[in-house]
Amino acid sequence: MVPFGGWEMPLQYAGIAAEHEAVRTAAGLFDVSHMGELELAGADALAVLQRVTANDAARLEVGQAQYSALTTPEGTVVDDLVVYRLAADHFLLVVNAANVETDLRWIREALAASEPADAVVLDTSARYALLALQGPRAEAILQPLTGVELRTVVGFAFATGEVGNARATIARTGYTGEDGFELLVAPAAAEGVWNHVMLAGEEHGLVPAGLGARDTLRLEAGMRLHGQDMDRTTTLLEAGLGWLVNWEKGPFIGRDALVSEREAGPARRLAGFEMIDRGIARHGCDVYAGDAGAADEVVGRVTSGTLTPHLKKAIGMAYVPAALAKRDTELLIDVRGTRLRARVVRMPFYRRPR
Repeated sequence: MVPFGGWEMPLQYAGIAAEHEAVRTAAGLFDVSHMGELELAGADALAVLQRVTANDAARLEVGQAQYSALTTPEGTVVDDLVVYRLAADHFLLVVNAANVETDLRWIREALAASEPADAVVLDTSARYALLALQGPRAEAILQPLTGVELRTVVGFAFATGEVGNARATIARTGYTGEDGFELLVAPAAAEGVWNHVMLAGEEHGLVPAGLGARDTLRLEAGMRLHGQDMDRTTTLLEAGLGWLVNWEKGPFIGRDALVSEREAGPARRLAGFEMIDRGIARHGCDVYAGDAGAADEVVGRVTSGTLTPHLKKAIGMAYVPAALAKRDTELLIDVRGTRLRARVVRMPFYRRPR
């Protein structure tokens, strides 16, 4: 168990590598109830959401979800989040655990700065526990426990029904690069739902999984971690998340800065790399240009890095000048005082079989 975002969280149960492989080949069950939930409702809720997030929430139908981000006027990242449209004028925002108060304050300040709006945002995190069932066997495990026809719940859609005799919101979302579901349930029901899912998953190879495997899985899938791979010092374009920006929806906080950056091109980019030399580059390692003539200048730092249990490779991400973020460019990374060679590769490092 480790402290994380104000919570005491399981780092691992039987071991990070075993849990990682179970998710890639069968299924893992994560308790991610540390994630925060905000609810935004009112006749002007959509207009407020359009103002504070980079993606286009107007494209969401009721029962659909969307990956998005809260941005600063400079186009940097306050937080990344998943937006669920519960009703025409009611949205649920699942945010990172450490940012609940920050995000709530950010949206409230945006509300106060705009014209009078018929909308309210509340921290409703205490109403929810969140369990994530992830892996290729997830649907087979969950289907006997619910009357919801899971094959009709496509990616980034959700439905409401019962799971193990408890009312749940069942979303086809996750943070592992695998198929799976996230279950929002009342905290009092969470233990019972956990036990029902674990029992149903016994014959399918389901294991409980902790934060360690969640981190290696998301990195292998090229998913950014707020606070490491992006924050208020990095723009969405630098982080390689320009695809979630909707340029046509109209004004939003940070749009002008992002448009200017798009036209000029980001000066630096988040690059994925594989180690050539033997070693693991971890968060905070200095990065140097691979060209011997420039090898004494620190050009960036590793934001995330690990030895992946599934790919059996040492991989990572680092912000480097745009010219060095091109595929097959060689970098030097200082690992415990020794500069080791690495090669820029395309992300994600892993894509699940279709």
